[in-house]
Amino acid sequence: MTQFEPKKRAARNRTITLTEDELQFYKKQLITLSEPASAETIMNKTIHQDLFEAIDRLPDQFVDLMFIDPPYNLTKSFNGKTFTKMSSDEYTEWLDSWFSKLVRVLKPDASVYICGDWRSSHSIFEVASRYLNVLNRITWEREKGRGSLSNWKNASEDIWFCTNSTNYKFYVDRVKMKRKVIAPYRNEEGKPKDWDEQSGGKFRLTHPSNLWTDLTVPFWSMPENTDHPTQKPEKLLAKIILASSDEQDVVFDPFSGAGTTSVTAKKLNRRYVGVELDEVYACLTEKRLALAEQDASIQGYSEGVFWERNSLQEQSKAKSTRPAADENMTLDLGLDLD
Repeated sequence: MTQFEPKKRAARNRTITLTEDELQFYKKQLITLSEPASAETIMNKTIHQDLFEAIDRLPDQFVDLMFIDPPYNLTKSFNGKTFTKMSSDEYTEWLDSWFSKLVRVLKPDASVYICGDWRSSHSIFEVASRYLNVLNRITWEREKGRGSLSNWKNASEDIWFCTNSTNYKFYVDRVKMKRKVIAPYRNEEGKPKDWDEQSGGKFRLTHPSNLWTDLTVPFWSMPENTDHPTQKPEKLLAKIILASSDEQDVVFDPFSGAGTTSVTAKKLNRRYVGVELDEVYACLTEKRLALAEQDASIQGYSEGVFWERNSLQEQSKAKSTRPAADENMTLDLGLDLD
C-alpha cells in the first residue's frame, strides 16, 4: 500500500487525510526560510523546515504566545521519522540547544506553555527556569493508552506555564468551566447561590485549576482527528490561547505537527506561525486551516464557556457542521487541484 492509497476505515470515520493531489496543492502554500525573515513574511504560514535550520532566521520579538509540544523522551516514530530516547541529561541538553535560541522571539509580555510527560517534565522545568518565570504546572488527563500489569497506567501529561516577565496576560473569565451542580445551595431568599437553572439542568461557572479532566484526545469519529500519533485536542489549545492572548496576537508553535495550534488560533481570531519538519503533517495543517474557513467550532467550547467532557451540552452545542465523508470522498474546499 502506498502512502496515499486510502486505508480501510469505518463508514463514520472522520479522520482528516490527504490525497496525492491535495498534497501537491498544499505543498505550494508551505514556506522555507533561506535567510532572516520579517514577521510579515511568515505570518499565518506553516514553515516546512527543521527547527534547527529555521530558528536563527526567525524575527526577534514577534511572538505573544508560544506553545511547545516537543518530542517527549521516548523512542517514537512520526510518519517514518524516529525520535530516539536519550538519557535524562542528554534530553535536558537537547531541550536547551533550541529553547535557548527561541527566547529572543518572545515579546516582553509573552507567555510560554511547554508540554511533557512524567519522564521529561523535570528536564523541561530545569531548562525553562533558566530563561523564564515558571508559574505553574498543569496536569491534564489523557484517557487514551494501554493498561499495565506491572505499573500504574500512564493517563496524564503536563504543561508548564511560563512567562517572559512579570508583566503578562491572563484572562481567567475566558476559561471558566460550566459544571453541573450536584447539591445546589440557595440563600435565605430561596435564590440560587453561584449557580443558575437552565433547561438542561443546574449549572455553575467554576474557576479553572491546574488539573484538567475535561479533555478528549482526538479519535476517529471526531472531525479534528488526524493520523498524527500525539495530536493535542483543539479544546486544550483553546484554553491556553483564550487565557493568555488577545485577538490578533501571534501564536507560535515550533513543533507544529498536524497544526492544532495554528488551526485553533485561526478559529479564535489570532495570527499564527508553525514550524514542522514533516511534509505530510505540514500539508495536513494547511488542509485543516482551509476546513476552519467552513467550520470554526471547537468541540467542548461554546457560548463563551468550556463544558465538562462528554456532557450533553458539549456534544450538542459544539457539534461540527462539516459533513461526514466516506473514506474515498474529497471535501469540496474550492481547490483547483490541477
